[in-house]
Amino acid sequence: MDRPRRFPSRRRLLQGAAAAAPAALLPAGYARAQALAVDYPLAEWVPASTSNYTAASRPSTYPIDYVIIHVTQETYADTLAIFQNPAKKVSAHYVVRSRDGHIAQCVRDRNVGWHAGNWTYNTRSIGIEHEGWVDRPQYFTNAMYEQSAALTAAVCSKYGIPKDRQHIIGHHQVPGSDHTDPGPYWDWTRYIRLVNFA
Repeated sequence: MDRPRRFPSRRRLLQGAAAAAPAALLPAGYARAQALAVDYPLAEWVPASTSNYTAASRPSTYPIDYVIIHVTQETYADTLAIFQNPAKKVSAHYVVRSRDGHIAQCVRDRNVGWHAGNWTYNTRSIGIEHEGWVDRPQYFTNAMYEQSAALTAAVCSKYGIPKDRQHIIGHHQVPGSDHTDPGPYWDWTRYIRLVNFA
């Protein structure tokens, strides 16, 4: 018995076309809204729940003196889902995907992300999470290092943060931290070099 053929609705076709359209073909307002939502132009806006960070007006309310490097211990998608879950009480400003270095911004720079486990360091830093696990160096890809370093360089330039190991630190260096990330396989020498040449 032949089944009647189902065709997608006009609405579904239009939604699909909008999702697939290059940015140049989308309305100017859409591109402008996306640009205003992120502090780093190459990032995608994937907002954390407002329950997972503190609204602020940095750097006027708190100076931004550090970039704190994290490793998620989760997949990229799961990390974004955690930041969007209001019960989790955690967030970072950016998340960098392993395979291609794609960057999501989850908290605006002006706001205080809850990533360091130390209120003073949270108020004075930008947190950057990297997809992967501290004991699996295969997650630290060339693309991840390069895109993350370009992001860190831009943050440092914007806020006058020195591009050195005293100001670009690992989560494990935050006073009172019980974390080990980014772990023994994170190549700090390479990373700081890339930040300075970005």
